[in-house]
Amino acid sequence: MSRTSPFKTITAAGVAVAVGLGGGYWLGRAAPRQAETARPAAAPAAHDMAKMDRPVLYYKDPTGKADFSPEAKKTADGRDFVAVYADEEPPAAAAVPAAEPAPAPGKGKILYYRNPMGLPDTSPVPKKDPMGMDYVAVYEGEDSGSTVKISQDRVQKLGVRTEVAALRKLTHTVRAVGTVQVDERRVALVAPKFEGYIETLHVDTTGQAVRRGDALMEIYSPDLVLAQQEYLAAWKGLQSLSSDASPEALDSARLLADGALQRLRNWDISDAQVQKLKKGGTTSRTLTFGSPAGGVVLEKNAIRGQRFMPGDVLYRIADLSSVWVIAEVFEQDLASVHLGEEASVTFNALPGLTFTGKITFIYPTLSAETRTAKIRIELPNPDQRLKPALYGTVDIATSAQDEDVLAVPDSALLDSGTRKVVLVDKGEGRFEPRDVKTGARADGYVQILGGLVPGETVVVTATFLIDAESNLRAALQGFQK
Repeated sequence: MSRTSPFKTITAAGVAVAVGLGGGYWLGRAAPRQAETARPAAAPAAHDMAKMDRPVLYYKDPTGKADFSPEAKKTADGRDFVAVYADEEPPAAAAVPAAEPAPAPGKGKILYYRNPMGLPDTSPVPKKDPMGMDYVAVYEGEDSGSTVKISQDRVQKLGVRTEVAALRKLTHTVRAVGTVQVDERRVALVAPKFEGYIETLHVDTTGQAVRRGDALMEIYSPDLVLAQQEYLAAWKGLQSLSSDASPEALDSARLLADGALQRLRNWDISDAQVQKLKKGGTTSRTLTFGSPAGGVVLEKNAIRGQRFMPGDVLYRIADLSSVWVIAEVFEQDLASVHLGEEASVTFNALPGLTFTGKITFIYPTLSAETRTAKIRIELPNPDQRLKPALYGTVDIATSAQDEDVLAVPDSALLDSGTRKVVLVDKGEGRFEPRDVKTGARADGYVQILGGLVPGETVVVTATFLIDAESNLRAALQGFQK
C-alpha cells in the first residue's frame, strides 16, 4: 500500500461529509431547487478524486504555519497536512501577486525564480509561496540550480576558508631513511702479492689517517731478496758490456734486466725503491711497503712478526672526503625519483646541519621484505663529519609535472569514490558544488584537469564540510531539472 493511501481515504471521507451537509442545507431552503443542488454536490467529490492522481509537490501545515513536509503527515493535534499539487497555484500567490522586480545593477538577465524555502520549485515569472514570501530571482551566470546558500554570519561562525585555484608547479617530497656508507670507488686494500713476514709496523691502529705513499710496514721476504739479486746482476751485466759488444749480447742483457725489474714492479715495489737499489748496488733484507692511497684505515689485520701469504688483506684504507648515503625508498614513490635530482639529508647526530647531494644511482632490485628500493646519494665530506653507518633522514623534492598546472589544496576536494566535487565560492554566502577531474597529487595540492578555471575561489576548510557531503547529495538530487 502506498504511503498516501491514508490521506486519500481521509480526503474521500471528508468530501462525503461535505456533500451530505451541503445537501441538507439546500433541502432546507427550497424543495424546487433540490434537484439542481443534488447534481453539483457530487461534483466536488469527483474533482477531489481527480486530484489524487496528480503529483503532490509537498504538504503544508493546515493552520498556515511555516511547516512543510515532502510526505504526508499529521499535526500534533491529529490534523492532516494539506497537499499542494505541482499544477496548483497557491491561493496566496493569486491573492497577493508579486511585482516584477527591477534588474539588479551589474547582475545581468534574470533566468528564473526559485522557491525561497529551498524547495525544488522554480517559476519563469515572479510569484509568492503559500506563506506570501517572494520567489528569489536567479540571474544569468549566478546560479546553476544547485547553489547552496549560507548566511554571512553562518559562514563566519563555521570558519569557512577559501583559496583561489591557480597555476603552480607541483612538487612532491619523497621522504626516506638512509645510512652513510663508504664510497666503494675510494677503498684500497693492502694485499701483498708475495709471501713474507712483517718486521715492523708504522701504522698500527685502526682509524689512523694516512697519505698516499706513507710507510705502512717493513717486510722481509726471501722471494723479494732473490728478485733484488737477480735484478742487480742483470743490471750490472748490462752496464759491464762495452760499446763494441755485439747487438745480440746487448739485447740479451737488456732483456734480463728489464725482466727482473718488471718482476719487482709486479710485486708493487716502488720506483723510488728500485732507484735506491741501483744506487746502493746491494740488496736490502727488508723493504718498506707504502700506502697505495690516502684516507683512513678502516681495517688492520697486520701484526708485527706475522707471516702473510700472497693475497692476504693486511689493511683496508678508505678515502672519506666523499661518502654515499644509501636510502630506502618505498615502491610507491619510485616513479617520482629520478637520477640527477637533489636530495637533502639531515642527521640526528648533527643537529642544525643539512647536507645536499645528488642521486647518482637507483638500484635495480627491490627488497621483498620491506617493499623498498635503494638509491645512492653522493655527499661531499671535506671535514669528515659524516661517518660510516651514521643514520639520517632523506628528503627528495621531485617535480610531479614539468609545467605549471591548475591545482587546489587537496582539502578542497570532496571525494565520494564515484564523484569528485569542490565547492566554488560565488560570493555573498553562495557556494556551488562543481564536479571536477583530478590528476597528480603533491605536497597538499591536487591537479585539476577539468571543471575549474584559474581564478575561481574554492572552499578549502570548514567544520560543516563533514556533514555537507551527505547533505550535498540530497540537495543535488532535489535541484536536478
